[in-house]
Amino acid sequence: MNYRAIFRFIALTLLIVAGLMIPALAISVIRHETASLHAFSGVIVGVGAVCLPVYLKTPQKSIRAREGYITVALAWILVSLVGCLPFFFSGAIPNFMDAFFESISGFTTTGASILVNINVMPKSLLYWRSFTHWIGGMGVLVFLLALAPSTGDSLFLMRAESPGPQVSKLVPKTRQSARILYIIYIGLTVLEFLLLWPDEKVGAFTALNIAISTAGTGGFAVNNAGLAGCSPYVQWVVTVFMLLFAVNFGIYYLMIMRSFRRASRNEELRLYAGIVLFAVITVTISVLPRYRGEFWTALRHASFQTATVISTTGFATADFNTWPTYAKIVLFLLMFIGGCAGSTGGGSKVSRVLILFRSVKLSLRKLLHPNNVSKVHMDGEAVPENTVAFVHVFYGAYFVILGISVLLVSLDGFSLETTLSSVVACLNNVGPGFDSVGPMGNYYHLSALSKAVLSLDMLLGRLEIFPVLMLLLPENWRRMHALPSAKAK
Repeated sequence: MNYRAIFRFIALTLLIVAGLMIPALAISVIRHETASLHAFSGVIVGVGAVCLPVYLKTPQKSIRAREGYITVALAWILVSLVGCLPFFFSGAIPNFMDAFFESISGFTTTGASILVNINVMPKSLLYWRSFTHWIGGMGVLVFLLALAPSTGDSLFLMRAESPGPQVSKLVPKTRQSARILYIIYIGLTVLEFLLLWPDEKVGAFTALNIAISTAGTGGFAVNNAGLAGCSPYVQWVVTVFMLLFAVNFGIYYLMIMRSFRRASRNEELRLYAGIVLFAVITVTISVLPRYRGEFWTALRHASFQTATVISTTGFATADFNTWPTYAKIVLFLLMFIGGCAGSTGGGSKVSRVLILFRSVKLSLRKLLHPNNVSKVHMDGEAVPENTVAFVHVFYGAYFVILGISVLLVSLDGFSLETTLSSVVACLNNVGPGFDSVGPMGNYYHLSALSKAVLSLDMLLGRLEIFPVLMLLLPENWRRMHALPSAKAK
């Protein structure tokens, strides 16, 4: 394994993350938040002192498939560690495990929080907390690929980090593809901010935080009331954008290129729209008695909660813990599905669900007709057999991890709803679950062991299992190359 390439890329990644703390540092200066100022400045200087020499003195090498997976997994762990330091050093979150949980929840766009009273948090830390969603939404390394010089076979990094069963370049050059993705990402974020800003109850700071949290489909709020305290207008705007950010960004590229027919024929998009429509209609009917027959109120809350769960954003306008069983079951199932491949949403992805069902259908046909040579098709093209196999392996590993995690979290002795939903919500990067970890609760009361397990689940969910599991394969750690010496040119 080429350790020099790995360490150089991780060093550059951490330098970029430290640089992205500068706006939060500026907010702490403007608002005279001394503790936050010292924390951010200390982290920025410390990361620069450690990582800059490594980056400058390590020669650039190509990134291959194995290095790509290892680099992505290690980078996300270290980025989460660095990201938690401002919370910890400022004293805002004095427990390191809690600070790390909050940080990895931010970067993985999960939105599970341990904060009991958000209103007392310094504004600079609230901004950094929301901004971790925006960084992690499209991908830490995709952001780097969009900015940094060409890094050899950088498509391996993009494939390892991007959500979905398969990743292809929008244009021939990987760096250009990353830039296109971020242009679309920034454009949608700015548009949402401009639509939210005029609302008199929101203001620029809150509008910015809501926009970047929605873009990353994360769901961190900047006050205790969250979006439940916002106007219906704001809630509808956020509903629409949560659904938009859970769509494959390749669809937006096709629309920009005026390939409207090709975009409209995308089967994953059609299934996603069908699932959303079905959930909104049936959940609205289910909760209508709870809102005393007020149809538009019931529709607004049903639409918002459907959007926030299937996009795995995690915002809330209502306590769905109190909703009828049918509505809760629908939301619980949506947690597993999640958004589309190539979006900022979490979950197992709509495309995987589609491939899985068609694979099952094809297997049943082969039982009746053993000589059948048909293949799984999607968008009129045959899905490669290795992609179908990886979908099966993904779901096998997914449910094994889910089972082990539930067993470990159950040691805390909380209810079945709390235990199961906390794991499902973290593994699918949703955020809120049910019962004590529901939309009006948080994860503060869980033990350190459970928080560690759920932190790992959040990372596994965001990186879709395989990059993290690559760290556990012994053959990936053989043929170790030593770090470059201080005299290396």
